[in-house]
Amino acid sequence: MVNDPIADYLTRLRNAVKANHRVVEIPASNIKKDMTKILFDKGYITNFKFVDEGPQGLIKIALKYHPQTKIPAIKNLVRVSKPGLRKYADSKNLPRVMNGLGIAILSTSRGVMTDKEAKILNVGGEVLCHVY
Repeated sequence: MVNDPIADYLTRLRNAVKANHRVVEIPASNIKKDMTKILFDKGYITNFKFVDEGPQGLIKIALKYHPQTKIPAIKNLVRVSKPGLRKYADSKNLPRVMNGLGIAILSTSRGVMTDKEAKILNVGGEVLCHVY
């Protein structure tokens, strides 16, 4: 049993990138699906597929690498808000990751979104992770 499914999601992605895997399979949930869509929209992964197998389903994620140098698009994934210590940010104090080069993924009252989208919509929420 996994106590923190988001940390498990990030760890599976991090380990797959370090091992230079092309595809990684992760147990699905709605928040993980939303996070995967954000990673795809921002260009950190090549593609994804939701597979309805078993009781909860799977997310298959195709990781993105540079064609010549084989450097991964995802340099680092950091879990910010943890079950033991939740981190929240209001719309005026949203985090900037790598001075705007990375993204922070937030869980807001309007759904899961990036820090830039939350700033435009003037909403705050729980800071799930930083990606750069």
